Amino acid sequence: MEARLNVLENAVAGKFMRYINSAGKVLSDSTLPAATQELVKIRASQINGCGFCTDMHTKDAAHAGETAQRLHLVAAWREATVFTDAERAALELVEQGTRIADAAGGVPDEVWGNAAQHYDEDQLAALVSLIALINAYNRVNVIVQQAAGDYRPGMFG
Repeated sequence: MEARLNVLENAVAGKFMRYINSAGKVLSDSTLPAATQELVKIRASQINGCGFCTDMHTKDAAHAGETAQRLHLVAAWREATVFTDAERAALELVEQGTRIADAAGGVPDEVWGNAAQHYDEDQLAALVSLIALINAYNRVNVIVQQAAGDYRPGMFG
């Protein structure tokens, strides 16, 4: 399968990707735990059907030491006992934030309140921004049909 558009070589798409990659650097440098960041990226990517990002972030997480058990259970996190309460709050927020068009009232106060019990204001800002960012990446990759499976940790940096 070949992507409809090479987003790295196209001048407009390439420039856009460099800008959103810069936004990603701000978030990776934040105090939001790196493991939580990867779990959030994986869950949004699963929901959005983005094979490229699911491949990338599961491999990056494994490379950083995440266990196979936890990676396999991200999609079924509600029933899994391997996630902390803070991670569960982040996973609920990413699901609600990713499915925002499906929720008549947006993200419920209860979901936000639960996340706010586990993360400080800067971490919440990073979490909200990360949810928006991974959804943008997912949309680009799904629209252009970016192939999945060939990613290697570190290949873009």
